[in-house]
Amino acid sequence: MRLLRRSLAILAGLLTVALVAAVGAYWWQRPMILTGTGYAAHNACAVSHVAGRENPESDLPPNPLVPYLDAEVTERGATASLLGVLATQRAVATDGAGCTLTDGRPDVADATPIDGTKNPLTTAPAPPSEPAIDAALAKAFGDDLPDAERTALGTRAVVALKNGKLVGERYAEGFDARTPQLGWSMSKSAASLLTGIMVQRGEVRLSDSELRPEWTDDRSQITIEELLRMTSGLQWDETYDLGTPITRMLYLEPDMASYVASLPLAHEPGTAQQYSSGSTTLLCSVLAERSGLGSDVMNQRLLAPLGLSSAVMEPDGAGTPVCSSYLWMTPRDWAALGQFALQDGVWNGDRLLPADWMRKSLDVHATESTDDPGFGMSWRVNVLPDGSIRWPELPRDTFYATGHDGQKVIVIPSQDLVVVRMGFTPEADAEPSQVRLAADLIAATR
Repeated sequence: MRLLRRSLAILAGLLTVALVAAVGAYWWQRPMILTGTGYAAHNACAVSHVAGRENPESDLPPNPLVPYLDAEVTERGATASLLGVLATQRAVATDGAGCTLTDGRPDVADATPIDGTKNPLTTAPAPPSEPAIDAALAKAFGDDLPDAERTALGTRAVVALKNGKLVGERYAEGFDARTPQLGWSMSKSAASLLTGIMVQRGEVRLSDSELRPEWTDDRSQITIEELLRMTSGLQWDETYDLGTPITRMLYLEPDMASYVASLPLAHEPGTAQQYSSGSTTLLCSVLAERSGLGSDVMNQRLLAPLGLSSAVMEPDGAGTPVCSSYLWMTPRDWAALGQFALQDGVWNGDRLLPADWMRKSLDVHATESTDDPGFGMSWRVNVLPDGSIRWPELPRDTFYATGHDGQKVIVIPSQDLVVVRMGFTPEADAEPSQVRLAADLIAATR
């Protein structure tokens, strides 16, 4: 009996140690787990409530956590947790503003309705079949690839404009011309255009500094242009990993801009270029405040004037548009955005951008260091600062917006061509097929 009691005591002790270790491991890994449940909750909410699709799990990237994530879509949004009980995150859906990770109600203004008649692509008929264009689109969808490679490529949409007209269009099964798709970091290029419109209206200037009242140190020197060029010098790490600023901003911070603003300087403003989603989100908080429009600034200043009626700009819990990552639009509307840039900011005969805005946007400033050569004012160019060509297959004047998982808007002014490719490509490299698509379309539309 004494031996049995001793054995039970030892077993109880071991179980206690194991339980304590498990709890400790959970709390150590909880920030990363919250990243996973936050991603899953926001994804499930937006795919369902914004895109109107019924398979949000198909937009989850490969990750060891994914098999253990439990996401549930509700009438008001979505929730996600680990194993149904741990690290629960909640996304709330708001009419016209998509989904927001929050425990309460997001501070969101009513979204301005958008008149699609201002955009000729809204009701444009599907383009007629042209063999050379159809062949280019077929390659972009991987029709010539084995099933596994075609699935990994994951192309969901291609739209091509020539001389402002729709000449090529194709969608994957489950998608069509009315399905909004997430642009991810292509949202940053839209934020650049938004900034230009507000400069044209006299609401802000590129040289504006003293952007946050709490910045009483050298951060007060940071300008709007430096946020656009990602040369603010604020400490940042864009790596999607445990405890990095980007994952904390997107999945743990209800007021993303205030979190970014709280970070110290790692460099003197203007001296180093470092890719930072935080810079763009902070920028949009400034634009929202200075316009007086809050979360509706993107709708009123950019999306409505262009007639991008499918667009949804999602905010954080404080009502700041998450301009770094969360703009949804149909591929046709993404193409219209590219066409607006190609037309140098003129739309329906009205000049909405300053006459030199796109030139400035495509002018890459030299800095002491950079992690993204060819990055201008939130657009990328084909001719790099050292004179080399990023994509030799395409004309030198090519510029583009790019986003996570293989999103691209490629603009080629010398060919009067805009090419949009959207998809879900978390593991394969989509860029070679995107460049080939643009080159093939140049040949097909001459």
